[in-house]
Amino acid sequence: MYQQVEIRNYSYEDIPALVSLQKECFPPPFPEELLWNEKQLRSHIDVFRDGALCAALGGRIIGSMTGLIINFDPDRPRHKWEDATDRGYIRNHQEDGNALYVVDISVSPLYRKLGIGKRLMQTMYELTVFKGLERLLGGGRIPCYHKSAHSMSPEQYVQAVLDGKKRDPVLSFLLHCGRSPLCVIPEYLEDEESLNNAVLMEWKNPFLT
Repeated sequence: MYQQVEIRNYSYEDIPALVSLQKECFPPPFPEELLWNEKQLRSHIDVFRDGALCAALGGRIIGSMTGLIINFDPDRPRHKWEDATDRGYIRNHQEDGNALYVVDISVSPLYRKLGIGKRLMQTMYELTVFKGLERLLGGGRIPCYHKSAHSMSPEQYVQAVLDGKKRDPVLSFLLHCGRSPLCVIPEYLEDEESLNNAVLMEWKNPFLT
């Protein structure tokens, strides 16, 4: 029987499944200390439940996405993940901010390429519009960059993906979801595959007057 994927806010009861999902989605060499822990997930729910999303199929959590509202200055775009997200606890959430910031997005490897990530992203776009925010932002990993680092800079790698000459599982996905690159951020996050680089990606709210 066909089962429909449900996109909803996650709750305290979902925390064990979300912790397991993180381990499934981000195996080594991704640093284990950067995976969600129970305290962080509880903080997401307590601080900004609207930005705590999960995808569930038949009672099983198969994807998640977390966001918070920040004040973004386009003239000072570079930052570190731990500063933008309060080390993943999002206690720096600003209800009167101007941008929805994506803390993370993950989909179980068993359910990828089925549009789950795109549906989670679309729900965040809808939240951006509902809150009257200027844009959605987030730093995207470039996990295949380490394979090309000997011959090109991160900026050249991003341009190669934009030109269709290379494909990166994260960057290509974000582009497919309608996000646009703003700049490369060095030392964004401890990430061996991306050599600690990330690409700041945005989606501008088209409904602001």
